Amino acid sequence: MATVTLSENAVKKIHQLTADKPESGLRVKVVGGGCSGLQYRMEIDSAKERDKVFERDGARLIVDKKSFLYLNGSELDYGEDLMAAGFRLVNPNAKRTCGCGESFVV
Repeated sequence: MATVTLSENAVKKIHQLTADKPESGLRVKVVGGGCSGLQYRMEIDSAKERDKVFERDGARLIVDKKSFLYLNGSELDYGEDLMAAGFRLVNPNAKRTCGCGESFVV
């Protein structure tokens, strides 16, 4: 089945970020750039007509159709540790990623 899933930690963080905007969610898109050729961009946004919306426990993940081609089968997670905090995509379509983890090759 074509999907992008959300971890429990990602759900909690999306709820925090969208608490004052109940119709919005986290938009994830794939754009050209980065040291490996493609990179992820994320922002709080509302769904458009042709977007795919994935929901877990009321948290919404919004993906445009073009980006979905690269993200199908991925899981969005959120983590905090001593070195960094943020959303991370576990993307089975990425053949190679750069050292910073923000760009990839399919």
